Amino acid sequence: MTKTEKHIKFLIFVGCIVLLGGLLFAGTSFGKTAKEIDASADAAMARFYKMVENGKAVAAKAKGLLILANVKKGAFIVGAEYGQGAMRIGGKTVEYYSMGAGSVGLQIGGQSKDIIIAFNSSEALKKFRNSKGWEAGVDGGVTVISAGESGGRITAQYNEPIVAYVFDAKGLMVDVSMKGAKFNKLDMSK
Repeated sequence: MTKTEKHIKFLIFVGCIVLLGGLLFAGTSFGKTAKEIDASADAAMARFYKMVENGKAVAAKAKGLLILANVKKGAFIVGAEYGQGAMRIGGKTVEYYSMGAGSVGLQIGGQSKDIIIAFNSSEALKKFRNSKGWEAGVDGGVTVISAGESGGRITAQYNEPIVAYVFDAKGLMVDVSMKGAKFNKLDMSK
């Protein structure tokens, strides 16, 4: 076995450990309270309204909004991403969710971002809420909105069943994918 093959096997092993850890802790709240998640969601919505032209119309038209504030991503060849958020229907929080994703490839660094997922279809919202571990790109397609490198305001989209708006403090993020992100309902009764 060559040195390169050993490195590849090691990276696959580490990636599997990261993904296994994500599966084991799916549904765990990691200490955040409902009040903390709601406060973060409120702050993310305020940023959303500044970044997305017609953002208030998006919120009003959506059958439900999943608001994930300050989703953290870290990577050194193997990447991991995790965040928690509130599902709001009619402006009221009805459930809490976690989001986790893993990746392998040439990557290094870390970032924090907000993700607002607008469910524009009752059917898509029902399927998401009734699932036991919904995965983007597998259980439902997600249209990700990107403003390009300018990071300026964008116009909202309503014509897709599920639309994700991904942004950081500087603006909407470029080249963002939701594929493979796994969402699990959190049990906040503990």
